[in-house]
Amino acid sequence: MIPQKQLFIKPATDANGMPYRVRLHDKPDRFLNPEGESVVAHKHWYRRLRDGSVVEAKPAKSVTKSAKE
Repeated sequence: MIPQKQLFIKPATDANGMPYRVRLHDKPDRFLNPEGESVVAHKHWYRRLRDGSVVEAKPAKSVTKSAKE
């Protein structure tokens, strides 16, 4: 199987700082997580990037067990 390219994206924010509600193209009953999520690179996401409704982001660093202690 050929590995698929992944993008980490999150919704852009409006003038009031609220994130846009962006539907997932392959799961139209779900919205993109406001903190961002990894998605398979697809023309839908490139269009959303171009129109400004989503932005590329870096994943938040997860808290490790040693950091909690």
